[in-house]
Formats: sequence, structure tokens, C-alpha cells
Amino acid sequence: MTTNLFEPAPPLIAATSDGRGFPVRRVFCIGRNYAAHAREMGKDPEREAPFFFTKWAETVVPGGTTIAYPPETANFHYEAELVVAVGKAGRNIAAGDALDLVYGYATGLDMTRRDLQFEARDKGRPWDTGKNVEQSSPLGLIHPATEVGHPGSGSIRLTVDGEVKQDADLADLIWSVPEVIAYVSRFYRLEPGDLIYTGTPAGVGAVQEGDTIVVSIAGLSNCVITVGAPARD
Repeated sequence: MTTNLFEPAPPLIAATSDGRGFPVRRVFCIGRNYAAHAREMGKDPEREAPFFFTKWAETVVPGGTTIAYPPETANFHYEAELVVAVGKAGRNIAAGDALDLVYGYATGLDMTRRDLQFEARDKGRPWDTGKNVEQSSPLGLIHPATEVGHPGSGSIRLTVDGEVKQDADLADLIWSVPEVIAYVSRFYRLEPGDLIYTGTPAGVGAVQEGDTIVVSIAGLSNCVITVGAPARD
């Protein structure tokens, strides 16, 4: 019988509003899915096709967490996002059938080392060092779609220490939730436990140690985090 060299890390279990655990499998993040944000990143939304990047499941942390300011950056940015929690498997899903895969929705953040992202982008390199960062995917409570429906409109807002920084409507998404699910499913078989971060509105910016970030989306629980000191280990 084979023995392991070390104990594997336990699966990350996200919290749901009905008190059940949601084991997180993978994280897919949709890029530049609000026109105003695409423009503030220096891109033309009229000429862009959908695209996405991936992050490790271990980047997900619950709301209420104090996250460490990450190393190798001086420009750590917030990005408020509507998050889709996948509850059923599927590949090559038609947009008209995509919502059948959804378990529920949550508020979330895609925290980004923006300086490293831009450096990689300008050199034509992957974004991993800018995006796939420990504690960079804070997640609020996941609300089942049976409780909140399938939000296609409603406020999405982010504050830093009470000051509004991002303020938009989910209706401003360039690619809707069904379209996003259908697109990702062309490349990967979606599985229960997958999370899809659907993109962020305009207004992204840097945070500092001690800042408190609140993401609110109509009908969902807030996601609140505090930026802590850099990790020492």
C-alpha cells in the first residue's frame, strides 16, 4: 500500500446562506466584462472577444477575513465581482440552458497585483503573478438561486473605508451570466464546485494596509475584508 509523503490540504469549503458547505473546485475569472472598466484598462470593448483566466481554489477566502498585503507589489487593487457558483456539470452548454448549471451567487473580489499584471501584459506573458495570488479571491456567502433567482440587473458597489469607489449595475455586463457560462464550457467541462467571477466595473484602485473593503450586490450578502500587514512567513 502506498503512503503519502505528506498530508494533502483539505478542500476549501465556502459558506452558503442555507448553512451548507460548498466545496470549491476551480476559479474562472472573466476579464474586462464592463465597457467602462475595459476603457480604463486602455482597451476598446467594441473590439474584444470574451476571455478568462484561472486561479487556484486556495486563493478563495471567506468574507470577514483580514488578508495579507502580498509581496512584490506596490499597487494592490480591488475588483468587485458577481460570482457564479456552479452546481451541475456540463460541457458545450448553450446559453439558453446555462442557468441550469447554477447553484447560486455571491459577492466577491478579484484582488490584483496591478503592477505585475501590467508588466506581464506588456511583455505578452501570462498574468499569474498579478492575479493568482494567495487570499486574492475573497467570497461572500453563496445564496442559492432558489432563494435569490438569477440576477441580471441590480446595484454592484464597492467602498473602501466607507468611500464609494465602484458603483454600477449588473445590467452593464457585456457578456451576461448565461453567455459567460456557455463560453467557459466550450473550453472546460464545468463541474460542481467551480466558481466564475464575472468581471468588475470601472473604478478599480489601490488599497493600503488597514483599509476595509465592502462589496455589496443587490439581493446578496456583503463581502467585507480588511487589508492586513504583509505575511512574515
